[in-house]
Amino acid sequence: MARARRTCHRMSLCLAAGALVVVLGRGEITLGWRHSVQKTLWEEVWRETPAGLEIVEARIEGSGAGMDPPDGAKLIDGFWRWRPALPPQKEVVMRRSGATADWRLCSAGRCRSMGDYMPAEADPVTLKICD
Repeated sequence: MARARRTCHRMSLCLAAGALVVVLGRGEITLGWRHSVQKTLWEEVWRETPAGLEIVEARIEGSGAGMDPPDGAKLIDGFWRWRPALPPQKEVVMRRSGATADWRLCSAGRCRSMGDYMPAEADPVTLKICD
């Protein structure tokens, strides 16, 4: 008697821009950027889940120019930190204007510039879960 086999799909985080797809690996990734006027660092931690990309935490170094932390944010280690009330997302779209420093991506204790993954003209770049 033949037994049905279960197929296990392993997910990975990927960056995509047009036809170019770069596999980043599994788990969590921190996206970071600096505000063009305030020069304040903003970071978001995203995790892959079966439901989609889940935001774990958002944090900013300070406030101003539309970057004020929401009610309930806590100042910890120099950052205002909170968990945004967002449902899991299918993708996170990042724009690259060239007028500011490029995105920084951190995963497994290692941080790299978006330019290490994608050409400078790649815009927009999408973070998503790929099989």
